[in-house]
Amino acid sequence: MRLRILSIFFIILYLSFHSIGELKEQRSDLGVMKAMQEELNRSWEKLRLDGYESPYFISYQIKDNTYYSIEGKYGAVVSSDKNRMRRLFVDVRVGNYEFDNSIRGQSGGKVPFYNASYIPVDNDVDAIRAVLWQATDYAYKEALSQYFNKKANYVQKVKDENFASFSRENSNVYYDPEVNLFFDPKEWESKIREISAIYKDYKELIDADLDITAQKETTYFINTEGTRYIRDEILYSVDAEVTTRAEDGKIIKNYRNLYYVLPEDLPSVEMIKSAIREMVEETIKLREAEVLTPISVPAILEPEAAGIVFHEAVGHRLEGERQIDDREGQTFKEKVGEKIVPAFLSIFDDPTMKGLGGTHLVGYYPFDDQGVPGQKVLLVQHGVLKNFLLSRTPIEGFNKSNGHGRASYGRAPMARMSSLIIKSDKEYTKEKLKELLIEEVKRQNNPFGLIIERMEGGETNTSSYDFQAFKATPLVVYKVDPKTGNETLVRGIEVVGTPIVSINKIIATGNDYAVFNGFCGAESGYVPVSTVAPSILISEIELQRISEKKEKLPILPPPFFDGSE
Repeated sequence: MRLRILSIFFIILYLSFHSIGELKEQRSDLGVMKAMQEELNRSWEKLRLDGYESPYFISYQIKDNTYYSIEGKYGAVVSSDKNRMRRLFVDVRVGNYEFDNSIRGQSGGKVPFYNASYIPVDNDVDAIRAVLWQATDYAYKEALSQYFNKKANYVQKVKDENFASFSRENSNVYYDPEVNLFFDPKEWESKIREISAIYKDYKELIDADLDITAQKETTYFINTEGTRYIRDEILYSVDAEVTTRAEDGKIIKNYRNLYYVLPEDLPSVEMIKSAIREMVEETIKLREAEVLTPISVPAILEPEAAGIVFHEAVGHRLEGERQIDDREGQTFKEKVGEKIVPAFLSIFDDPTMKGLGGTHLVGYYPFDDQGVPGQKVLLVQHGVLKNFLLSRTPIEGFNKSNGHGRASYGRAPMARMSSLIIKSDKEYTKEKLKELLIEEVKRQNNPFGLIIERMEGGETNTSSYDFQAFKATPLVVYKVDPKTGNETLVRGIEVVGTPIVSINKIIATGNDYAVFNGFCGAESGYVPVSTVAPSILISEIELQRISEKKEKLPILPPPFFDGSE
């Protein structure tokens, strides 16, 4: 699994006290739901291969994405695109809730990546139904084949599972009021030229990009249990990334991501310029930073970095399907009721939380990708494991979904994080936390400690056939002198560790809770996620050298400099 900073869909839900019928009347795209309902009814009533079982469950999901993207560099527009597409996922299940065709939670009725998985963008009922018909027929035949293969396996194989294949859930009906995407490409092309021209002021840069995106995603969902919903998501984003090379030949990258949900919230040109200049100047300073060698030392991870570590080291290992898949390491499978992290820490996952301190959480959603309302889940209470993230795939001891079945286009949903929230009972001010860091460095007789401000992202391995570990790449790191408290910028290292050992080395936290937003990739695709975490003090963090190819600096300066200086 990999967590990255990307352009992401930011969910804005317009709550209303209007009735469902009134909300439906506000939408211009009800033809899509009409087509889905009519074809679902036909398949439910008539879809059956002679001599074989009919489906006991069918669901359709269509995701309609409109996407503007403008890329610029050095005062020029590189590309300016608009794209729109609709993608389909069909889930057809044969058998019953107790025993069906699914294997390790994955439906056998997954639509393949050919033309049938794309839906017309016109709201033409007949055309949409034709694609649904093709996809449903394929999914049903695949489900039958998988169902009988699964039954055959149990002729000789012992079935050691005492939980169902699929959870029974209540039906829900929900319609967002329709939301429009407002974006003027010509206006933003002009702005990108002006903003990206500031890159020409820095001869140290070897590459520099600026992207402006505006996105709207509408999700249509319906199933044979009576659930149906339509919801809209909108995001405006400004993404800047620069690359330089240090004298030792190593590449240094840095970025800034700005996200907004309303067009009037977009910052002015001067505000964007200011943020980018700050980022570029930070990057240039890193060229002169000391390169660290592999070492284990105490460290403070500020909220963004702390959130990434919890996401990678703990969050993925609490996803439900990983507890029933023999290919997974199942780190916490049999530890419910046992202490897995320090007792002063509690962990939630809450897709219903919209924001914190004025920052929106991209992990927010009203319904998951299986039609189940998103629910706040207490995962760890005072260090003790209480629950797992659950889709509609039951696991030992947990038979109902808690609204965490998630996926990207055309993928089968599985339990995934939404907004992972870390709460501490052992909080200190930033100043006191640094004092505790210095005390720990001295106690261990280490040469220095670290403060890790920001990370690029992280990844983890949860499979049973390989070692259980995670790693993350810091972007901004300071070495702290235990004698003077002075902080010195350093670079060239990655954070690595094993999950249980690393998390249990946390000895204190700050009171500076902050949001990290990003995109997480796993088996069900990339989904938007958030973390809310305080700074954490770790008694020992392991650092390894970044493996990178070294290259000489460019022979000539950028063409914007004449080289006469």
